[in-house]
Amino acid sequence: MLDKKIILSAFGLALIFESLFMLLCVGVSMIYGEADRNALLISFAITFITGMLCWLPNRKHKRENLKRESFVVVTLVWVIMSIFGSLPYVLSHSIGNFTDAFFETISGFTTTGASVITNIEALPHGILFWRSITHLIGGMGIIVLAVAVLPYFGFGGMQLYSAEAAGVTNEKLHPKITRTAKSLWAIYVVLIGLETIFLMIGDMPLFDALCHSFGTIASGGFSTKNDSLASYSPYIQYVVTVFMLFAGTNFALFYFLGKGQWKKFVTNAEIKVYFGLIVTASFIIACTLYVLNDAPLESSIRTAIFQVSSIVTSTGFVTTDYTLWHPYLILIIFLLMFSGACVGSTTGGIKLFRHMILLKNISIEFKRMTHPSAIIPLKIGQKAISTEVVYKVLAFLALYVIIYAIGTLCLTFVGMDIQSAAGAAATSMGGIGPGLGSVGPVNNFLSVPLLGKWILSVLMLLGRLELFSVLILFSPNFWRHK
Repeated sequence: MLDKKIILSAFGLALIFESLFMLLCVGVSMIYGEADRNALLISFAITFITGMLCWLPNRKHKRENLKRESFVVVTLVWVIMSIFGSLPYVLSHSIGNFTDAFFETISGFTTTGASVITNIEALPHGILFWRSITHLIGGMGIIVLAVAVLPYFGFGGMQLYSAEAAGVTNEKLHPKITRTAKSLWAIYVVLIGLETIFLMIGDMPLFDALCHSFGTIASGGFSTKNDSLASYSPYIQYVVTVFMLFAGTNFALFYFLGKGQWKKFVTNAEIKVYFGLIVTASFIIACTLYVLNDAPLESSIRTAIFQVSSIVTSTGFVTTDYTLWHPYLILIIFLLMFSGACVGSTTGGIKLFRHMILLKNISIEFKRMTHPSAIIPLKIGQKAISTEVVYKVLAFLALYVIIYAIGTLCLTFVGMDIQSAAGAAATSMGGIGPGLGSVGPVNNFLSVPLLGKWILSVLMLLGRLELFSVLILFSPNFWRHK
């Protein structure tokens, strides 16, 4: 049986933590003297009291071997925090119904950046700040943040870290997972601070600079403007591009850089593929825009590298309507939605490391056909990849394609055209934001049928938690385990 007390204790801590950020937004609302203060204050009270009711009666309850409970917490804490995170939108009447409010909130926490709000600039500052705060919290992972606290209440930190980061590597920077979490968050906060400063140098107000920095470093994409970053200066767009590239980099590499271990960065195989992909795709798009659209050279280069970086890193900021480009450029953008950036970054999607393992494995299979008795190890850079990891990656990729196909079909069944459905499913699973068709970069998700929004919400959660951490809850063996 699952230990319900320890699960409630974890949920309570998560809600208390969430409520404190709501209280911060109350302060923002008071600074600007706007009417959303009461809605945020009530949301804080409801969330905080519920969290205390869950945590206080169970705070002293501890138990070892909480692996199954960890999977339940990792998945459901996102749902529960999204339910309570919807309160500011509903109570302030910023969003008209609970479905849309939940969609906006889980899109924020999963750093997808898909929105149903048509007039963002009309929102009061407190609500806008809360919208961006959901990116801040979700960027490094709710559990990765809480992992420095939860072990004191009975949870094993590594269990939670492994469950949420169910990728191909869980490399720790320190022997203790709490120190790893703190180191990653220190890097996260430093990058946000640096981007905020550089944006303010470009005459962006502090409030907008903070919100855009939250969205950039979290690879989220919520903006305070209706046209995202299209109306901002080239300087601002270049700054955001650079920090999007930072956000797509394995944060552990920044730690090693800070320790003076440059070799680990420059010899990292995934980094080489990451920047190689962005440069190649940007070059192709820039050349096409310059030749076919007769656009200025600098503008073509800036637009290309911005949009490619935004899609590959799953950030989702836009400066142009890429659905008006040549069809083969649209196809490139669509394919990039399935690339992802580096393992250990804040980005969503498949991650390049998995693609590298897949391609390497295919290459080895060709060699084995001509040399059946040869033992050929699979290596990425100088690192040998175990057979177990290869199997996990292949299973993940197969499952990703299957769920994507099912999600696309379900969206067509609820009334979306095939282009919009395909784009919406891809962008939701990849945590990107803008898609194709009716959910393209100059539109939003308001027109998606209500049932379609719930389908997309599930796809966002599946993509953010890397499929297995969620789907294991639907396995009969999981519940039969004693």
